[in-house]
Amino acid sequence: MTSWSDHAIWWHVYPLGFTGAPLTAAPGETPVRHRLRRLESWLDYAVNLGCSGLQLGPIFASETHGYDTVDHFRVDPRLGDDDDFDHLVAQARRRGLRVLLDGVFNHVGRGFPVFTRALAEGPDSPAARWFRPGDGAGGVAVFEGHDHLVALNHAEPAVLDHVVRVMGHWLGRGASGWRLDAAYAVPRAFWREAVTRVRREHPDAWFAGEVIHGDYAAYVTEGGLDSVTQYELWKAIWSSLNDGNFFELAWTLDRHNRLLEVFAPMTFVGNHDVTRLASRLADPRHLGHALAVLMTVGGVPSLYYGDEQAFLGIKEERAGGDDAIRPAFPDGPDDLASHGMPVYRLHQRLVGLRRRHPWLVRARTEAEHVANRALALRSQAGTGEVVTLLNIGDDAYRFPVDVSRLTVAESCAGAGGPDEDPALVPAHGWRVLVHRP
Repeated sequence: MTSWSDHAIWWHVYPLGFTGAPLTAAPGETPVRHRLRRLESWLDYAVNLGCSGLQLGPIFASETHGYDTVDHFRVDPRLGDDDDFDHLVAQARRRGLRVLLDGVFNHVGRGFPVFTRALAEGPDSPAARWFRPGDGAGGVAVFEGHDHLVALNHAEPAVLDHVVRVMGHWLGRGASGWRLDAAYAVPRAFWREAVTRVRREHPDAWFAGEVIHGDYAAYVTEGGLDSVTQYELWKAIWSSLNDGNFFELAWTLDRHNRLLEVFAPMTFVGNHDVTRLASRLADPRHLGHALAVLMTVGGVPSLYYGDEQAFLGIKEERAGGDDAIRPAFPDGPDDLASHGMPVYRLHQRLVGLRRRHPWLVRARTEAEHVANRALALRSQAGTGEVVTLLNIGDDAYRFPVDVSRLTVAESCAGAGGPDEDPALVPAHGWRVLVHRP
């Protein structure tokens, strides 16, 4: 993993939704709309939140939601053009923000020019070799039953060459890395070859694969990636809070520690593909608990836009079912509703704690005390030490753990007074304590 990524905390934005772009691209040549520039007015907001990077969802020309790409070398005209991209990267860099792009290299939209040629030239043509045969319309394989997403043939050298050119092109224009969509559907050997070739020109680039199930570590050791998405931890955080079963989270963190022996996972409590945390949690008092875990365990954290304002949104398994979790943002931060500010301030506090203790990126976390509704976590790396106490019970809980060397850094009710018992956490409360040498 590159050295800069040890300090990365991403603010994750889905640009087509964030900017209020039309859900479907207009056919034919259409005027470019420079919506991407609207993100400039939010860069200081991301910095003030404590983030060090801007993680962008798809920005390349597509037919609908961005994951049906038709031109990897062109900014989607609903968002802008090359000048808009260059301007955004330059403005982000001025503020110390790196930019992570979303690379959709498992499949393309049916309007992808090589696919159009393949249909016209027949199954024995060079163009047809770009796509895997299957049961989709036109005799091709499609991604997870979505007939408009045509699966690429990753055994075809021309596909590898194309992906390498695309990644190198945008890294050359100022991006710092790639989040690789549906990385789990692509052979690991393909990723290893692609990343190896790209690193020859861009040795500091960071590559994180979207992996939901399976052997996370293998995508790093065999696929050559730097990181993968930690869906297991995401699920365990909200599920343990909802079910009153911290044994699930403790078990998952034990596996998380084993992953950290190999790489630093990309951690999150919300993204563009899942129901928002504020909607997922059965008790809104537990949002701080979830965020405290995210910010005190190992990994590279990513915060999904709107979660820091406690936005609501439920993902539905239907056409358009993602729209509620990919909303438009106003023109600038001053236009946000005031009721989201307490959650924003909470994020600032916990992200600030994370920034003050950057060693947490590789910390191992042990569950020192586990009960159904109470959990004490101790995260350590080198001389660093952070203890996170979580209580989702209806009564105050005194944790039987040693906190004698620690000082309260953050809690659900502030840092507390000097006479406060740091191991006593109020009902539905949480507390983070740090070692101060």
